Amino acid sequence: MIIALDDFKNRSIEDEVIAFQTDTVYGIGCRFDSVKGADRIYEIKHRDKDKPLAVLCPDIESAASFFHDASVIRTIGRKYWPGALTLVAAKGEKAGDHLTKGRSTIGVRIPDDHLALEILRVHGPLAATSLNMSDEPPVHTFEEALQFESAVDYLVEGGTARGVSSTVYDVEKNIVLRQGDVVIDKKVFK
Repeated sequence: MIIALDDFKNRSIEDEVIAFQTDTVYGIGCRFDSVKGADRIYEIKHRDKDKPLAVLCPDIESAASFFHDASVIRTIGRKYWPGALTLVAAKGEKAGDHLTKGRSTIGVRIPDDHLALEILRVHGPLAATSLNMSDEPPVHTFEEALQFESAVDYLVEGGTARGVSSTVYDVEKNIVLRQGDVVIDKKVFK
């Protein structure tokens, strides 16, 4: 169902899967605590069931709550969030195995996009990944996202995302796992 942001903000979601614009690419997501929703994301995308999902959050404190030790996350987050940076670090109890697929780490970010942030403020953190079939390029426009309308419960009306996937940075190993537009400044740790 195609839905306007204002209408979607008035909906309750439990296990529903949504597609929505972010600052980088279109995303597909569900409530972070919905195992059924997460399973549907894997089915819709034909995603390898061993690949973890990231979590999108509306603010630093909610993002920090997914990590075992959030002190470094808060420091880096103040510099780069909201923005196209996914931080990976040791997961806390809130990060379920349906998200991490047995890994000891979780990836979290705060998007720099009005539409995505409004969804997250109303509905809370979402388990998410890029909207696309696995091994296909991510979706950048609402018109491209329409191909997923019948697969998701809600497709939130949007525009065009900027098009470059987020930088993924492993805080514990101090390495960039995927380079996007955000370049990590090592001085942020001092």
